[in-house]
Amino acid sequence: DASPLNPSDLIYPVFVTDEPEACQEMSSLPGQCRWGVDRLEAFLDPLVSMGLRCVLLFGVFTKKDGAMTRKEGTGALALTEENPVIPALRRLRARFPKLLLMADVCMCAYTSTGHCGILNERGYIDNEISAKRIGEIALAYAKAGAHVVAPSDMMDGRIAAIKDALHGAGLLGEVGVMSYAAKFASGFYGPFRDAVGSAPKGKKKRKTQNRKQKRRRVPRQGRNSR
Repeated sequence: DASPLNPSDLIYPVFVTDEPEACQEMSSLPGQCRWGVDRLEAFLDPLVSMGLRCVLLFGVFTKKDGAMTRKEGTGALALTEENPVIPALRRLRARFPKLLLMADVCMCAYTSTGHCGILNERGYIDNEISAKRIGEIALAYAKAGAHVVAPSDMMDGRIAAIKDALHGAGLLGEVGVMSYAAKFASGFYGPFRDAVGSAPKGKKKRKTQNRKQKRRRVPRQGRNSR
């Protein structure tokens, strides 16, 4: 027999823009919108009533005269109140006490390069300082009310950096970490990159993800992810 699939089994990705009253349709994801913080509760109310139990929040800068024009290479805006995920977590935690709140942890939506990390002078990811920044973003989300932080870039050392940051703040036992473990380079990411405005500039992201031709390595990489 087929396993039943219920709303409570699903994770709903929600794109939160820095324009508080916005409802922005996305051509790359028909039927979906970027939502402003002030409209999130009304949007989620009927879904939660129908049995939705978990959302995954993605932050988006779309305000032309605001943070979007001030993105820079280190993703520092992700740590501030201008990152719409942070006020959204606080508001949703208060409004929906039984809703599991997950937050995507990546830098691509917050950097001027569109890359998932901080680039060195040669244009490649500086993994050590990037992992540290990922840990800082995860901690900011945890303090704002996230039940689970989900590092989606999954380059080396991300889980360890996040757990170190949570442990240092005394939150490791309260906030879960969802590892994506292994990701393939794929055109299927295109709609999400459009949704969060993170198309990379310069070098492509394929070198930070697994090639489909090397799929046999994925189980080993998943076991070694930390």
